[in-house]
Amino acid sequence: MGRATEIRHELIEFIQRESDTSILKAIRTLLSKKSLDSSMKEKLTQRAMKSENDIKAGRVFTQGEAIKRTDLSLGK
Repeated sequence: MGRATEIRHELIEFIQRESDTSILKAIRTLLSKKSLDSSMKEKLTQRAMKSENDIKAGRVFTQGEAIKRTDLSLGK
């Protein structure tokens, strides 16, 4: 099985398990945009897969932590 086929199967599994409509809409938009070049699609796909793995591994922030990190990065 080629690398593209492996990735395709992995994405299908992620999509089948995903229940967040906004994530599914983002994936649909990403995959339906013919104007995006292939390197941009690859980067965005890799980020999505990394995020999925982070969530599964419990590497997430609470809302308060996310706000604090954002405030710090903005110099607040």
